[in-house]
Amino acid sequence: MRILVTGGFGFIGSNLVRHLLGSDHSGSGLEIDFLVNLDKMTYAANPANLSDIADDPRHFAVEGDINDLPLVSGLLERHDIDAVFHLAAESHVDRSIDSPGDFVMTNVVGTQRLLDAASLHHQLRKTEGKSFRFIHVSTDEVYGALGPDDPAFTESSPYAPNSPYSASKAASDHFARAYHRTFGLPVVITNCSNVYGPRQFPEKLVPLMISKIRQGDTLPLYGDGLQIRDWLYVEDHCRALTRILLAGRPGEVYHIGGSAELTNLEVVRRLVDLVSDHLPDSGKRDPNPLIQFVADRPGHDRRYAINSCKIREELGWIPKETPESGFPKTVDWYFENEEWLEQVLSGAYKGERLGLRG
Repeated sequence: MRILVTGGFGFIGSNLVRHLLGSDHSGSGLEIDFLVNLDKMTYAANPANLSDIADDPRHFAVEGDINDLPLVSGLLERHDIDAVFHLAAESHVDRSIDSPGDFVMTNVVGTQRLLDAASLHHQLRKTEGKSFRFIHVSTDEVYGALGPDDPAFTESSPYAPNSPYSASKAASDHFARAYHRTFGLPVVITNCSNVYGPRQFPEKLVPLMISKIRQGDTLPLYGDGLQIRDWLYVEDHCRALTRILLAGRPGEVYHIGGSAELTNLEVVRRLVDLVSDHLPDSGKRDPNPLIQFVADRPGHDRRYAINSCKIREELGWIPKETPESGFPKTVDWYFENEEWLEQVLSGAYKGERLGLRG
């Protein structure tokens, strides 16, 4: 199979590329012959995320924008792509509040142009008797907020986005669905819960807190810290996406969740304990004086939760990790890769570019 991944140098994207090229897929029916990794290389993309597979002849890295229709169309055609994993997106809610237009251009317009290129490519492949698949990766935030006793979001939950980020992702989901219904593009939409794990840019809660706890800094938490999220380890997310590629039904939506609801405050307290285990006795941290509650951000959703029964029952996927196993693995990775973290925090990682290779 020949794959195109958009946003493959970001957090989830790089873990997916690594999973596709490096995991043992024997018995699954999946064999990757070639993978095109298209990334705009914005601040959240890092060449170091895939430095250890840079010489893999199956990995073809291209610096470029999904809004560049001729570039995307050329990549699909020249490399005879069988499937697209679309992960390229602006994803940080705080940044979407500051610059909503950037999120519209990437998440909405960029997705529409990518769908245009994919639709034409699919029609050409049909004439040659070849199949095609487009996996659109989205978020649970498109559904808005849940009350404390509300059942978890299902694939039929109504959309009610509350931030510019979630609104832009909701729009991209609607375009993906419309291209399936109108043009017959074999699209599968996925909505995942809060993903964490290695190589996550330290603006998100888990890596940000790990970094600050190491340094003994205060730990800012929005509001009262009791916002609830469903936590999903990144490798479990990648396994789900691979399973959807192989067996997901075009036109369907699949929810990918960890079934692990925790408040942000609980997560931070766990991280303090785990990070402290890596520090000398003199450096042990007490979470109480470190945690600092700050003014809540506008439109902050109180609770998300994902019902992932559909993918479990239809495709046989279940998460392997829980917070009890996934958080320690994540903290261990950041301590074992301190150079990676220091380069990101200092901005030194921005010095390396890919260069366009079409």
